[in-house]
Amino acid sequence: MPLTTRPSGASENELSMRSHADGLTDYSVQGEARLHTLDIRGPVRYGPDGRLHSDILEVYAKHGCYIFEGLVAPDEIASLQQDIATLLDRAPSGRGEPLDAKGRPAFGTEFAVPVYHFIKPLSDPWGGTSILNGRHPTKMAQPQPQKGSPAQVVHLMSGMCQTMSSGLELYGHPDLLAIAAAINGDDFVPYNDAIFVKLPYLGGSVSWHQDGVTHWDASYWDEGIHGFNFQVQLYPCTSRNCLWVIPASHRSGKLDIKSLVHENGGSEQLPGAVPLICQPGDVTVVNRQMLHASFANTSPDQRVSLTFGFHRRSSVLGQSGSLSQAASEVYDEQRILERSAVIAVAIDARSKRYPEEKAYCYRPFTGLENDYRFTEENIATVIKDYNLKDLSI
Repeated sequence: MPLTTRPSGASENELSMRSHADGLTDYSVQGEARLHTLDIRGPVRYGPDGRLHSDILEVYAKHGCYIFEGLVAPDEIASLQQDIATLLDRAPSGRGEPLDAKGRPAFGTEFAVPVYHFIKPLSDPWGGTSILNGRHPTKMAQPQPQKGSPAQVVHLMSGMCQTMSSGLELYGHPDLLAIAAAINGDDFVPYNDAIFVKLPYLGGSVSWHQDGVTHWDASYWDEGIHGFNFQVQLYPCTSRNCLWVIPASHRSGKLDIKSLVHENGGSEQLPGAVPLICQPGDVTVVNRQMLHASFANTSPDQRVSLTFGFHRRSSVLGQSGSLSQAASEVYDEQRILERSAVIAVAIDARSKRYPEEKAYCYRPFTGLENDYRFTEENIATVIKDYNLKDLSI
């Protein structure tokens, strides 16, 4: 049977993992078939002008997403996997616990923003709540985990630029930054980052939503005004554990998601969706206005997605903080420079790790490169707790 937000005649605890997995089978087959009809994947390519090829930009503008195949090299993926394994090994044994599972002091207590965010296995922590401005209005099916499963699991981790060296280096990747410039302009600015963790048979869901808060009703609204997110995939993404999107939905304005689910018979298997199936090293770019979701991971496959977004400068300048910041906070030029400086430091950190690679030239910091080198001072003043200055719109 199809998955529903509240299976008919059953409580959430009565939905087994097997039923959940079986209920996704036909939907997955159909979604994969739709994916194969779309020309939304391929290697990164540049035009004669050295900028991202216009063909790719046209596809992204039409569908709101693209999969860059093999963009991050295998050796870099291996470094990221190793650092992620270390972070998970040193995680607190549960929310607010001071020790990890091996009795050692847990990692991350020195940062202002908690590194680890825990949820009940296979749960939907945001759906149907007021969290994140209530942008997840419906709740996904929550199958019962296997007996003996932990009471809490890591759902996401914050601050990749300060918690692992490979994360900071990735943030300065020249191809990723060139893509950001092609979509949002050479003066693009960062949004935030989060590492989504979907452990086998344990990973939670993220209910259908559109990102973005500030510009939906603006007279100058357009399909790119809330920016986009990258997801760098460290492990294979299947239709059972990956991000699902509804192509072209970024062009439709603010959608009534509750009505869409209701009109679909209460089922969270919304019509027309496609799974963004990937291999390690693939990078997805998804418009933040795209309607998207992910299902509880009742599969044996782990997914770890390093997610970080970028905005047009014009979308951010003068706006008030939202989502992770107080509404009284205004993003002026100084505030934007302070958060964007992470990109400049990341570029230099990457150049030290990959000296043979041509470093990206980030226009807002042209001429300021010597002030934003990868130094102990800048680690302390620019990188430490940088996510307190995320540019959330």
